[in-house]
Amino acid sequence: MSISQAIEKIEARYAHQPEFIQAVKEVAITIAPLYDSHPEYDAFKVFERLVEPDRVMGFRINWENDKGVVQVNRGWRVQFSNALGPYKGGIRFHPTVNQSVLKFLGFEQIFKNALTGLPMGGAKGGSDFDPKGKSDNEIRRFCYAFMRELHPYINKDTDVPAGDIGVSGREISYMFAMYKNLTREYGGVLTGKGVGFGGSLMRTEATGYGAVYFLENMLTAQNERIDGKRVLVSGAGNVSLHAAEKAHMLGGVVVTVSDSQGTLYDGAGLNQEKINWLKAQKAKSQPLADYVAVYGGEWFAGQKPWHIKGDIAIPSATQNEVNEEDAKLMVENGIKYVVEGANMPLTADAIDHIRLHRVHYAPGKAANAGGVAVSGLEMSQNSVRQYKTFEEIDARLKVIMKNIHDGAAEASEKYHQTDKGYIDYMTGANIVGFKRVADALVAYGILN
Repeated sequence: MSISQAIEKIEARYAHQPEFIQAVKEVAITIAPLYDSHPEYDAFKVFERLVEPDRVMGFRINWENDKGVVQVNRGWRVQFSNALGPYKGGIRFHPTVNQSVLKFLGFEQIFKNALTGLPMGGAKGGSDFDPKGKSDNEIRRFCYAFMRELHPYINKDTDVPAGDIGVSGREISYMFAMYKNLTREYGGVLTGKGVGFGGSLMRTEATGYGAVYFLENMLTAQNERIDGKRVLVSGAGNVSLHAAEKAHMLGGVVVTVSDSQGTLYDGAGLNQEKINWLKAQKAKSQPLADYVAVYGGEWFAGQKPWHIKGDIAIPSATQNEVNEEDAKLMVENGIKYVVEGANMPLTADAIDHIRLHRVHYAPGKAANAGGVAVSGLEMSQNSVRQYKTFEEIDARLKVIMKNIHDGAAEASEKYHQTDKGYIDYMTGANIVGFKRVADALVAYGILN
């Protein structure tokens, strides 16, 4: 079966899962040069196998709110592939969570994890529970209830979840406590744990820092540096603020962050004091707009950052936040580099537009792999019961992100996708990640 036939089959079977179809098509179209040169992949139906999860577990979560009223939510764990190692992927708590979203995230996770070079498979999980407006006690009770349902399917050597949107260190701690209570086992079954009881230093910073390290390598490949360049960041969560922090540390001028209410613009750039204020503000769930009264700048209510002039865009809020119109604004406002800090923040049409205009584009599976890379390092530290210093983890992360960049760039060149210095990172990253998983599946035969 050809790649195009496989896509048609997926579109017919999962027409009700648009996010998943989008992720599958993005990978399928770009790996065609590799797939066509390896007949063994077709013989073993590698692509057809990879687009079907190994298993999808769905469950009901019952819990009580502070008023004693029983609440009912849905939860899932999608275990996609363990060809390269234990299933690995985050848990997301957000009202938009459904099977399509989790399948898209889990499918992307296969190749993101493969790109790190660490022994991790791909998975994703979560619930339609909305943590916004909930008390700490309600969140704790929900996390306990969620883990009661999830725990039979995970283990440090089987499936190792982490955090994602709506799931930070607090939620991981609650779920880890319940897992220990149920299994009487202290193992590395979750990553993102607190430092001091199994967690790794730098896990909080890793995704945002890693995205900027990838950007550094992109700039170097074009004989440029980040110094003095205007950086637009969307989002104001963990990834966004740490991407802003690292970009500032390296000499970039970060002029925006945003949330669902609008965009904060500071033409003077965010320094460490301002970034620390933003971190504290978001930790208290207070409005970004309050920044203007403290430090100046402008607040654009209900707007995204892309109408502002800049050199670099790091969309780091959520999937499909950048549509084709946004991409047109990016091009018009001088953006030359787009680095995905979130998972698939650009729609397919947006990607097509910026690539058509030769904007250098780093897909999320490559650029935001820093978080899962440090999660993998946390797994290793748990296994040997030894901890690394922040500096050791940071140095390892820089090497991993450089390797991801260089591997994607080399694949782009090898498969004739590089054009007059313009590197096709999307094709290159997909080819490298897919090949690592596909070669393992061929070696296994048909049992995986």
